Amino acid sequence: VRPSAPRFANFGDSFELPVVVQNQGDAPLEVDVVLQTSNLTLVGSAGMRVTVPANDRVEVRFPVATSSAGIAGFRVTAVSGDLADSATVELPVYTPATAEAFATYGVVDVGAVDQPLLAPTDVIPEFGGLEVSTSSTSLQALTDAVLYLTDYDYDTADASASRIIAIASLADVLDAFDAEGMPTPAAITTAMKDDIATLVALQNDDGGFPYWRKYDLVDPFITIQATHALLLARDGGYTVPVNTLDMALAYIADIESYIPDYYGQRERDSLSAYALWVRDLAGQRDTSKAETLYQDRGDELAVDAIAWLWSSIDDTGMRDDIERTLNNRAVETAGAANFTTEYGDSSYLIMQSDRRTDGIVLDALIANSPDSDLIPKVVAGLLANKVKGRWNNVQENAFILLALKSYFDEYEAQTPAFVATVWLGDRFAGEHSFQGRETDRVNLTIPTSELIATGDTDLVLAKDGSGRLYYRIGLRYAPADLQLDALDRGFVVDRVYEAIDDPTDVSRDADGTWHVKAGARVRIRLTMVAESQRTHVALIDPLPAGLESLNPSLAVTQSVLSPTDESSPGDNWRVDGWWGRWYEHEQLRDDRTEAFTTLLPAGTYTYSYVARATTPGSFVVPPTRAEEMYSPETFGRTSTDRLIVE
Repeated sequence: VRPSAPRFANFGDSFELPVVVQNQGDAPLEVDVVLQTSNLTLVGSAGMRVTVPANDRVEVRFPVATSSAGIAGFRVTAVSGDLADSATVELPVYTPATAEAFATYGVVDVGAVDQPLLAPTDVIPEFGGLEVSTSSTSLQALTDAVLYLTDYDYDTADASASRIIAIASLADVLDAFDAEGMPTPAAITTAMKDDIATLVALQNDDGGFPYWRKYDLVDPFITIQATHALLLARDGGYTVPVNTLDMALAYIADIESYIPDYYGQRERDSLSAYALWVRDLAGQRDTSKAETLYQDRGDELAVDAIAWLWSSIDDTGMRDDIERTLNNRAVETAGAANFTTEYGDSSYLIMQSDRRTDGIVLDALIANSPDSDLIPKVVAGLLANKVKGRWNNVQENAFILLALKSYFDEYEAQTPAFVATVWLGDRFAGEHSFQGRETDRVNLTIPTSELIATGDTDLVLAKDGSGRLYYRIGLRYAPADLQLDALDRGFVVDRVYEAIDDPTDVSRDADGTWHVKAGARVRIRLTMVAESQRTHVALIDPLPAGLESLNPSLAVTQSVLSPTDESSPGDNWRVDGWWGRWYEHEQLRDDRTEAFTTLLPAGTYTYSYVARATTPGSFVVPPTRAEEMYSPETFGRTSTDRLIVE
């Protein structure tokens, strides 16, 4: 017996699960085929009886539907007299595209806090729920930032480096992070080793690191950050090849020789400053070079460059001037402070953002002026600027986590000794005793279905004893309507499915539902309009579970015209009279296809790829999305589609 399940499913899918029963004997067999499922709902009978001719095979199909997001599994068994065979399969069921999540954080110093809870309406009862986490350390406020990094989708060099920086800095407190979807500390450690291996394999022969692939052009900022990450990994006890670090450190010691001509002076200065800071971490402190850079450039330096230089400078007058400059450039309110720095249109070259600058400055203040009044204000500003419990991109989350870990180590002074109690309405939900410095978290999870049944109520968190109780209240839910409308927040995106071999293979109903014949090849054509120049752009197209993309680089893939073969200006873009691909890197995955570019001029772009319809059924197709990877608030998407393979 051989099942042929799709590689994944989306919540809301229903499909026919194909099972091939093969008879290798010389006589026909009457076979009973039975299906057992987990997280899949059988739409019809769980058993079928078929006659399989001698030396032949028969396909049977079991209609099923996804039950909830998570892992679905099934076991299919075929029995004929004394003969039997069985197969077990698991596949992921992905979260609905419409799923929403948010978290709120707070503290209890004395007594209790009462949080009103409204019962969710018009949501899917089987998905999500309320999660309440309590802790005696404010590190728990960083949970969603850690979760964001561990879940980050794009396989870039800076994603690996950013994860390493964050996880290495938090290595001794990973137990403090525990939420739905959070990998275990052991899994995080394994992923850390994978990220280290990724960076080591990416390094070019000259010691530099490209953004996507080995032997691509070296990116100066990526090279410095990768070196930074590998140093932290080595110091954290992970194995990093000596030769890899030696070559990287030699490269960044002369980083100025490798910066392309089109970089501006401010970007060059910041790269030099970051390289000096990283070399200082490696024990290669270059005070002379740092003081020369500060003396020559002074007020022309960006705030993050000044902060990076601070630790490498010995001259007392310069150090005092740096602290004074940072104080003067801070934008302060009564309770918070932040910094702004301007790189103009070239900020993408060093992936700069104001929040990342805040993290860099905070780390420098803690290291060089631990009594500064700015420190608690910068922390307050950073915590106030979180959205959904995290910051905007991998760069911000990595550098801010690095700085905040230093802050919590330095300034959490009071030893906790208290009991935390949680009540849901008049129902006692649980308690935990926190004694001494520890990273334990206590989690209470209430399913959405229970929240609906309970109705409007109050969540009460109480503390009895000395110390501060930190809490996180998170909610995940999915609206009952899985449909998302198209949206333009800087990109206009469109998706169409086109027949390749026979025009009748693909059709579309008046309501927008797509129909594709089973076995047919389909071209998925994406169109993206950028209203102005964009940087670090990702175009992501989720596949319906009933299709499998065809990789043209594989010898077994049937030939089909590629987008560049079609050679029309709409598929590409023009530079200095030449037409070329607009994207620098593409990835075909089981569940999605991705295309990326560093710099995208204003214009209209297309991208297409080919897939085959493999599994009959009705499938939810999440929206195609275009976004700036480091400014994801600049994005666009198509609407949700429904595709039927028949």
